[in-house]
Parts: sequence; structure tokens; C-alpha cells
Amino acid sequence: MAATRLVSTILCLLLLFSSTTAKKIPSRRREPCKQMVLYFHDIIYNGKNAKNATSAIVGAPAWGNKTILAGQNHFGNIVVFDDPITLDNNLHSNPVGRAQGFYLYDRKDYFTAWLGFSFFFNSTNWHRGTLTFAGADPLNKTRDISVIGGTGDFFMARGIATLMTDAVEGEVYFRLQVDIKLYECW
Repeated sequence: MAATRLVSTILCLLLLFSSTTAKKIPSRRREPCKQMVLYFHDIIYNGKNAKNATSAIVGAPAWGNKTILAGQNHFGNIVVFDDPITLDNNLHSNPVGRAQGFYLYDRKDYFTAWLGFSFFFNSTNWHRGTLTFAGADPLNKTRDISVIGGTGDFFMARGIATLMTDAVEGEVYFRLQVDIKLYECW
């Protein structure tokens, strides 16, 4: 009985000392496995530009309509889009794909939106597949949204996309610079 107590006490002390004297492995910041910067160009339909519009208001509050974004920080507007993606900030550059999805303006007292969209890449010279994004967009100078998946060359990708509004022309055109950092690549 005394021998069992002695062995138990020694084991407890060894466990106690080994856990307090163990070296901590410094955590290292993960580097992205893939990084790219792309631009997408959004041209909102305003009742006069049907030929070159790439997005349209599909939902509007009672005080708004579907050709002009509502007042009060565009609250209640839902916009769907099919925008070209380019490697530079020129709208007329050859697109490497399309940004397809929606954004909705979700606060009455502050200018903010919620985004859900995918980048569909269609360039054999560049990439094939999709990247899917979702998240709140507080419309600050820069903001982050989640990369929540992908297909093809981006199968099961995860990461962060930093958005920056690169250009705005009234309430009809805006261009976003999208800095994508993928931390899970297969």
C-alpha cells in the first residue's frame, strides 16, 4: 500500500514538473499559400444604361424604386450583379472571369452592406474554377470578408479577401480592388 502511494506521488510530481517546465513552441504566423489582386467593376442599371449595366436593383423598400438606390444609406436595396473581373483597374481590360452574386444594404442609420458572391474564372491562361466570398461590408476604406470555399484550381480554398473601393462614379459605377490571401490550398 505504501509502495503504491509512493509511486502515485512520484508520478504526480513528474507530471506537475514536466508540465510547468515544458518549452513553449513559439507560434508562427501562417503565410498565405496563394495570393492575388483582382478588380471587379460594377455598373448599376439606372433606367438608361441597359446595354452596359452589370448589376440591377431587384429589391427596394417602399420609399425606393428599382432604378435608383434608396435614400437613407440605401437601406433595403438588394442588388444582384454579374461583373467583369480584371487583373488591373481598367474596365476595358480582358476579363479573367466574372463576379456573380448579390449585396444588400442592411442598416438604416449607417452606410453598410452584406455581400455574398463568387468569382468564376474562365481563363485557361490564368485559372479555372471558383472562389466564394461572404461577409459584412462596413464600407470603410479597407475591409475584410471571408473566402469560404472554391472549386477547380481553388478546391476547398479558405482565406481572407481585403476589399478596397478603388473608384466611384456617382451611384452608377464602382470598382473594387480585391486582395485575396488563401491560407488553405489543396
